[in-house]
Amino acid sequence: MNKQILFKSRPIGMVGREHFETIEASLPNSLNEGELLLKALFVSVDPYMRGRMSASKSYVQPYEVGKPISGGVVAKVLESKHADFKSGDVVLGNLTWTEQQAVDGSTVTKLQQGLAPLSYYLGILGMPGLTAYCGLTYIGEPKSGETVVISGAAGAVGVVVGQIAKIKGCRVVGIAGTDSKAAYLKDELHFDEVINYHTEDISAEIAKACPDGVDVYYDNVGGEISDAVLQHINKFARIIVCGQISMYNSTEAPIGPRPQVALVKNSALMKGFIVSDFSEHFPEAVKQLTEWIGGGKLQYQETIMKGFDALPDAFIGLFSGENTGKLLVEI
Repeated sequence: MNKQILFKSRPIGMVGREHFETIEASLPNSLNEGELLLKALFVSVDPYMRGRMSASKSYVQPYEVGKPISGGVVAKVLESKHADFKSGDVVLGNLTWTEQQAVDGSTVTKLQQGLAPLSYYLGILGMPGLTAYCGLTYIGEPKSGETVVISGAAGAVGVVVGQIAKIKGCRVVGIAGTDSKAAYLKDELHFDEVINYHTEDISAEIAKACPDGVDVYYDNVGGEISDAVLQHINKFARIIVCGQISMYNSTEAPIGPRPQVALVKNSALMKGFIVSDFSEHFPEAVKQLTEWIGGGKLQYQETIMKGFDALPDAFIGLFSGENTGKLLVEI
């Protein structure tokens, strides 16, 4: 059986198992010139995919109901009719959630095996790592001695942001959702302080953890956490708006403090971005991340679920904070 997962219906509120459907997909009898037959090895689940489940306009096309879910996949070439690929090669691409599939070879990138675990190309050497590096470097512009605060600090992007900030000589304060995540960030990744956002008064905790205020805020979650951080920003602070996962399953537009007063009072910058905005910097970013990994300056943790059938549950788990570091599924 060659399983494939379809997008069954658009969720209103929290996404659930009922919004996915698993079917048996057919394989081609033969490949056309330029095509590859691929077997999925690792499949990425990412918060941005929740936005694609809505029909509203965004920076990426919404999923079509009744069509396969797609996202980042590392796959092995089983058969090739493309001159640049051979059987046994490993590739990265935006592929459907299908165990085996035929694709045009021009739509995937061959990976150099042996440099890093293959799963890293969906994490620290893939979209999350590039997002962390580019957002912090080109918007945050952190300087030695500054205080950098990160929400969603134990997620795939947050753990990289914090470590890069430490490499650059910053004081790093992470915000996470469990004591075990807080311990990981502080004891293993050497964040200076970590706040469990389930604390009674998060604004007071931020004030305590950031006695000199906040110079750079890397925002992965939005909502009340970000409202609290904005109360403590310094003059010329930079707020990097990467994600708003706390609101992705909301059924109503949230009403909260408006940021404009804090921005004007502190001459602060707030900028949203998507990682492709910085595509010209990707080669430099991958080179630097690879060097830091090889030199032991960057650690990376993955939460890996096993089996193709685990894909919907893995995706749903993103929104309850079940993962530390990158969450993906090994097929």
